[in-house]
Amino acid sequence: MAAPRSCALWGYYGLGSREVRGCWLPGLRSSWPGSPLGARLLSQEKRATETHFGFETVSEEEKGGKVYQVFESVAKKYDVMNDMMSLGIHRIWKDLLLWKMHPFPGTQLLDVAGGTGDIAFWFLNYVQEQHRIKQKGQLRAQQNLSWEEIAQKYQNEEDSLGGSHVMVCDINKEMLKIGRQKACAQGYKTGLAWILGDAEELPFDDDKFDVYTIAFGIRNVTHIDQALQEAHRVLKPGGRFLCLEFSQVNNPLVSRLYDLYSFQVIPVLGEVIAGDWKSYQYLVESIRQFPSQEEFKEMIEDAGFQKVTYENLTSGIVAIHSGFKL
Repeated sequence: MAAPRSCALWGYYGLGSREVRGCWLPGLRSSWPGSPLGARLLSQEKRATETHFGFETVSEEEKGGKVYQVFESVAKKYDVMNDMMSLGIHRIWKDLLLWKMHPFPGTQLLDVAGGTGDIAFWFLNYVQEQHRIKQKGQLRAQQNLSWEEIAQKYQNEEDSLGGSHVMVCDINKEMLKIGRQKACAQGYKTGLAWILGDAEELPFDDDKFDVYTIAFGIRNVTHIDQALQEAHRVLKPGGRFLCLEFSQVNNPLVSRLYDLYSFQVIPVLGEVIAGDWKSYQYLVESIRQFPSQEEFKEMIEDAGFQKVTYENLTSGIVAIHSGFKL
């Protein structure tokens, strides 16, 4: 059966040549030669230095392809594996991220490495719930309204998001495909767009978004410093950077148990549920290669953010880093 019209019209934008594959959205940057971004990209030399892919040493150019293959492989089972690996706790972590964000009506959110859409859906749900609470409060304050007037007030309410909008940006087509399918199936029809793009070269204008989020994605980026600079560039002055990522456990006992579970259980779950041992072996290895909370805080500051803080969750298994463009 054909997808609902509203879902079918959600476009995405190819990153390689920035070819438009859907309707045009304002704020997307051009990268054709002759444009400022095109000139910058053409002037950059390819880096031939080595980096890590889990515990394996690879060239920087090679890492991007390997990471792409990992997420292309796990896309269909990504959400199921998140529930299985974290015993559902990832949902609490994402709730806390939204609670910390506390978006206001009209918030323009960019969710990078947003893949299957969890943060976007959490955001839309949060905004709609805040709108409902505000609406009920207004109605309680107007006790003299008739039933007809109350019903009419609800009917006249067109935008339950208050102008809020989220763009989900991911470099992997398969992850975006799953996200769009979920959005259609769960009835998310407004306030949402899906963009094919690279965290290191975001296809957006400067000073465009109120909030930038990246959840469990930045450790897979080859040049984290460049991704952070891009986050700073696309945020409006006063905008906020929020990153939810695996980090370093600060409790010795929990650390030993966590290592045992990570290396002995998670790859087995990956093989049994997703038929993919290697991708989940990479997952646990990539976590160990990611900078510590303090090191990552310094990297965020180096990218130009101010008032940078972090909060450990579940004994430091994950952390939420926050910074502002001031």
